[in-house]
Amino acid sequence: MIKSLMSKFWREEDGASAIEYGLLAALIAVVIATSVGSVGTKLDTVFKSVVTAL
Repeated sequence: MIKSLMSKFWREEDGASAIEYGLLAALIAVVIATSVGSVGTKLDTVFKSVVTAL
């Protein structure tokens, strides 16, 4: 009985898939946050130069 339950547990892959999707979502969130921060800094520089020129 225990051997059967352990065998079933090791074959179960639903939890592994959920973890993989979670890691993928976290990686995408980090990439978005990094790129938005970079674009925000560049836009700030552009706006400051426009204000200075005016």
